[in-house]
Amino acid sequence: MKNLLQRHKLLFLVIGLGLLLLTQQKVILPLVYEVVKSDAFLVESKDEASQLPISNQTSDAAFLHCNTYVKEKYSNNSTLEFPAHALNSWTLGNYQYIINAEITAVNKEDNTSKTLKYVCRIIYDKGDDQTDINNIDSWSLVGISGLNDL
Repeated sequence: MKNLLQRHKLLFLVIGLGLLLLTQQKVILPLVYEVVKSDAFLVESKDEASQLPISNQTSDAAFLHCNTYVKEKYSNNSTLEFPAHALNSWTLGNYQYIINAEITAVNKEDNTSKTLKYVCRIIYDKGDDQTDINNIDSWSLVGISGLNDL
């Protein structure tokens, strides 16, 4: 029997690979396709994604909360001045926002100023319930970029 396995190991390898591919094609992939077609990953929300910049009450609150996060993280060496509105705001759907804004940072030591643009990604955690959009605890910051020079 051992001699038979050694003589035909290439044949067994080919048969094993064939069975593996057949199992994947006939069993695994149909299951994956069924899960993808189902509503398992579908999130129903009144906030639909948009490729165009938006401006509404929720995006304005997202801008203000991004500014609060920036103040908390970057105001050690500089005095930060924020404009009244973001340059652009986009919704990714399901209350996920990308905020593009700028700040003016005045260095506390030498009183020089510079204007920096930053991008903030933030999520409103309570979905369609808009009663708490002004509470920063209802938001999750995903990240801020563009302020490395601060």
